[in-house]
Amino acid sequence: MARSGQLNSTRVAPIAARQQRAITRHGRVLDDPYHWLRDPAYPTVADATILSYLQEENDYFAELMAPHSALVDTLYLELEARQQQDDESFPYLDRGYFYQWRFAAGEQYRRWYRRPAAGGDEQLLVDEPALAAGQSFFRLGGYDISADDRYLAWSEDVTGGERFRIRVRDLHTGELLPDEILETGGAPLFVGDGRDIVYTRLHESWRPYQVRLHRLGDDVANDIVLYEEADESFFVGVDSTQSDAYIVIASGDHVTSELRLLPLRDPRATAQLLAPRRAGVEYDLDHGGDDFYIRVNDLHKNFRLVRTPVDALEPEHWQEVIAPSDGRYLRGHVVFSNALVVHERVNGLDQVRIRRGDDEHYVQFPEAVYAVWLGSNAEPAVSELRLGFSSLVTPTTVYDYDINARQLITRKVQKIPSGYDATQYASERVWARARDGVQIPVSIVYRKNFPRDGSRPLHLYGYGAYGLGESPVFSTGRLSLLNRGFAYAIAHIRGGDDLGYAWYEAGKKEHRENTFNDFVDVARHLCAGRYTSAGRISISGGSAGGTLIGAVMNAAPELWGAAVAHVPFVDVLNTMLDETLPLTPIEWPEWGNPEEDAAAFDLILRYSPYENVSARHYPPLLVTAGLHDPRVTYWEPAKWVAKLRALKRDDNVLALKTNMEAGHGGKSGRFVALRELAEEYVFILKAMADVLPELSSS
Repeated sequence: MARSGQLNSTRVAPIAARQQRAITRHGRVLDDPYHWLRDPAYPTVADATILSYLQEENDYFAELMAPHSALVDTLYLELEARQQQDDESFPYLDRGYFYQWRFAAGEQYRRWYRRPAAGGDEQLLVDEPALAAGQSFFRLGGYDISADDRYLAWSEDVTGGERFRIRVRDLHTGELLPDEILETGGAPLFVGDGRDIVYTRLHESWRPYQVRLHRLGDDVANDIVLYEEADESFFVGVDSTQSDAYIVIASGDHVTSELRLLPLRDPRATAQLLAPRRAGVEYDLDHGGDDFYIRVNDLHKNFRLVRTPVDALEPEHWQEVIAPSDGRYLRGHVVFSNALVVHERVNGLDQVRIRRGDDEHYVQFPEAVYAVWLGSNAEPAVSELRLGFSSLVTPTTVYDYDINARQLITRKVQKIPSGYDATQYASERVWARARDGVQIPVSIVYRKNFPRDGSRPLHLYGYGAYGLGESPVFSTGRLSLLNRGFAYAIAHIRGGDDLGYAWYEAGKKEHRENTFNDFVDVARHLCAGRYTSAGRISISGGSAGGTLIGAVMNAAPELWGAAVAHVPFVDVLNTMLDETLPLTPIEWPEWGNPEEDAAAFDLILRYSPYENVSARHYPPLLVTAGLHDPRVTYWEPAKWVAKLRALKRDDNVLALKTNMEAGHGGKSGRFVALRELAEEYVFILKAMADVLPELSSS
């Protein structure tokens, strides 16, 4: 049955040419007729035929949406009206200064400031609007200030390709130094006497593979390599401990890690290896007093916390501080000079444990279902712990937790200028039984007048990969669906770490299909519970969540009224066979290595969305891509759409929108992102108008 709703175009949908290409692995032939959409010069994309095809798809999408531009404008104005135009963060203290960012009314980007805690003039540190002027894309990677407060270093990306440039400014004179470091992986770190910068260097294939040391004023070509990672499946990163005493050089893939330590004041010293890499063992650390505190999963999936003296790093010296637990998942920790703070998750809910000497307690939060995270706590000692808090019905709230009084102090609540009444909405957590008997948590939010009779639409979101759980947090954008009669549900499917590390392992590699089955079973549970019914469910996911969307469209197309796949990882098998791509070797522990493992090849072949497109009916689908995306390359969604358009046997709308000047995260700028969200919502509303006529004029 056609379900294109009111999305139609007089323009003929683009049809990509087919070019014969086949490879053979493990005795199986793999056809790839749209391989030509990959520019051989990538990451440069200059092939005129490819660019012309992508532009045709963009023009087709624009014509589809043109009749609904008034509704897009309406949605956009709704979304914009919920944004605090002159928004600002609550200041935090660091080395005698209060730091804060601000948005000016109407501007897309932030400015970053500091002011002396003892009193004095405010200082502008980073002026994002000025840096972004004339750029089609801008992203601040991060910034740091030298210990003597003389120099500011920041990193910026102006393409979306996540290849950052580091620049340095003299805060005393305002002078921009000639130092310019290209092809870096993110935020710079000042070390030593404040004239040295540590940064990660990107390989030409985009993999962060070196940690380098730059001396201000020196030629970048002479920068010292502090560490180089030879294993192409490992990425490197660099950070400092809470105490600001050590540089931490981290190397790892998704399941294995290895750390090296350098004195922050003496970066040219010999790095100390904490513990040699062991496949499947992850660890991270922080420093306090005379000890390192290490979170490690050497004995249990859910991690334990140990400590060891700074002069005795070997595992035989490790002393257990918090024992591992089946029901308690240790997610991270911060070591202050006067307290140990541990972020945990119990039965899918975030917890914060605070230990001072023999005294230990948990922070109590005001709701039953919520998300909490550690905020900006830059000082080595803590009396008030900065926390972030949110739920499906509670806007993002900044708390300071008074450790002595054991009391939450509200510092900032997200403002919604157009108004928001939390009493008009309700949220709940339900459990859906998967086909193998496992109970899957589902977070749901809706207006209190939402009827449970199966007549209403529901939007279902999921991700389910890399151990990245989906927190039940507030969204101002989501209100535009809720206020039009939708419920909104998050499926906490296996592959994330929502219920612990084992939950992640139960959705990866040979267990990957659990992720897709869970999502379908959650949808059927919601139908059985009369939250909605088949054909009235819109779905979305991005990146690895796009794999999910592609797989469930093949598995149960009758359930979905519309689907949106953002920068979807849908060409899984071809990508995992191509080790020249920067992310492929590091991804093998997540997806399997189909080049060497026939069983992995067969499994991925069974679910990979691109390989499993067939002559059948599919729901209305909007797909996005980023031309400069280094994570999910633009040709994956382009190939998938081309194959779908050639083979599908329905008249449902299929659209591809490629951001020609952006990467994995889409266009930059807070209001530009809202415009794209408005388009997505209008696509869903119009695509589902056949089954929900009342949405046709929403």
